[in-house]
Amino acid sequence: MFGTVVVGVGIAGLARIRDLMNPMPSSPSEHLKLFGFVSRRSFGNVNEAKQISLEDALRSKEIHAAFISTENRSHEETIRMFLEAGKHVLVEYPMALSAKAAHELWEMAEQRDKVLHVEHVELLTEEYKQLKKEVAGKELVKGTLHFTGHVLDENKTGFPAFSGIARLTWLIDLFGDLTVTSATREKQKDKNYSRMTVHFQTANK
Repeated sequence: MFGTVVVGVGIAGLARIRDLMNPMPSSPSEHLKLFGFVSRRSFGNVNEAKQISLEDALRSKEIHAAFISTENRSHEETIRMFLEAGKHVLVEYPMALSAKAAHELWEMAEQRDKVLHVEHVELLTEEYKQLKKEVAGKELVKGTLHFTGHVLDENKTGFPAFSGIARLTWLIDLFGDLTVTSATREKQKDKNYSRMTVHFQTANK
């Protein structure tokens, strides 16, 4: 069995705990054993999984991999700690708030012969797979991707572009590399409203 720990118990972290505690029959998850979860908040147990300290998770010889499901801003530091402790790491998208930090983490994992895997679950959904089939072989002339959500705490999630970066990777996966041609941001603090509008060009303009 491959020992694991979940770091962070938001929506994604709770889903990971649930799936690790009840793996699908004959799936690779059956070979994973959840030793506990780490959180800044005090929970005790969640779905029969016990809470352990970060220090215990880093020191444990029974834990081989960490699933990081915390806010964006803390990903980089948490990845570094677990790689330095000799653990494999799976992290929710995005891995870091800068390309420079991401490359440093890849190199660090490679030097330690550890797996550093960034998971973007949306790209694995049936809806997305269907969308990819529909655009295959077609030339993009013009298009709009619009999505909404609640205003996020920038201290935790990073600049608004990072709140939506998971959606932007849809476009890159569907249409190849993109170049930013313009970007604007509108804020109305009194209405707790923020909007970012970005224009991209594909490689063939």
